[in-house]
Amino acid sequence: DAKGVILLDILPQGQCINAARYCSTLDSLKEAIRRKRPGLLRRGVVLQHDNATPHSANLT
Repeated sequence: DAKGVILLDILPQGQCINAARYCSTLDSLKEAIRRKRPGLLRRGVVLQHDNATPHSANLT
């Protein structure tokens, strides 16, 4: 956000995002928000995915 980086999650070269990895990243993001910007969780968080292709997975 405008106040600084909340979470930096770097995917190793050659790996792809799958449903399990995405869910793990979202869990990590929630914990990072809870630690760094606790007020955001009470107000609600909106994620914007730029240029994301439509995809669905049963896990998410």
